[in-house]
Amino acid sequence: MLKKIRVGVIGAGAMGQNHIRNYAQIEKVQLVGIADPDPQKAELAKQYGVEFYTDYKELLKKDLDAVSIVVPTTLHAQVALDAIRSGINVLVEKPIADTVENAEKIISEAKSRNVKLMVGHIERFNPAVKELKRLVDKGVFGDIVAMSAKRVGPHNHRIRDVGIIIDLGIHDIDIMSYLYGEKVSKVYATAGVANHTKEDHAVIIMKFNNGHSGVIETNWLTPHKIRELTITGTKAIAHLDYIKPDLVIYGNGHEIIKIEEKEPLRLELEHFVDCVENGNEPMADGESALHALKVALAAVESHNDVEAVQVL
Repeated sequence: MLKKIRVGVIGAGAMGQNHIRNYAQIEKVQLVGIADPDPQKAELAKQYGVEFYTDYKELLKKDLDAVSIVVPTTLHAQVALDAIRSGINVLVEKPIADTVENAEKIISEAKSRNVKLMVGHIERFNPAVKELKRLVDKGVFGDIVAMSAKRVGPHNHRIRDVGIIIDLGIHDIDIMSYLYGEKVSKVYATAGVANHTKEDHAVIIMKFNNGHSGVIETNWLTPHKIRELTITGTKAIAHLDYIKPDLVIYGNGHEIIKIEEKEPLRLELEHFVDCVENGNEPMADGESALHALKVALAAVESHNDVEAVQVL
């Protein structure tokens, strides 16, 4: 009988519960326990037949191979560092941390302890994005001159410690960098506060190393979710609707690409487990997550200072 990967989940909020559900369904995983400061979440642990801890440090003592950290952003560094120093491979939800300094500490500690560090930039594992990346790398679009994204919807009241740029805008910052295969060199943002303690609507304009551009519109004001990405190239144009999901290529006529219907989070966690089991490097690693964080924080700085901010 093959040895199963022993996994724990720290943080049993809405996203943490999705991690728990998926791990419980992955055959090569043994879900060992759940940690959350809310004692009422013990019922969730009972549902899955695993141990429950209000102190996550007790979970870290249970001979884990890997752990998902799904806690508020301001706690990422503290919890991730404790897990890494326990010799446990870590998947921390995006963003990697609340500050560049904390992100660098996590990355450095993971390297020195020789454990895997993956960051939950979930859209990289969306089957539609995977197909889009394949087409970009194949040269289907020719020279890509611009990317634009719209990620809007109603406010999620669970999000209180960061604004829209760090919470939602960072998804498209990372995806555009991933698709271009380039880093952002300069960013400019306009944003404002309507119903939140931090910015809840923003427009982000990015310039990449290769001179190409990216524009992101994001808010917590639109009454219904929209998740769209458009790529404009000299040979073809792509439009991706993440929600349907639907990928359409416009060139000579238009082609609708059939997308595999599989939950991106399931693909993400399967990839993480594979990295832990076989020693592979995560596709969404600490360095790429650090870059996305730097750009997002620079966008917030730009909004506050009303000028473009150099990233690299």
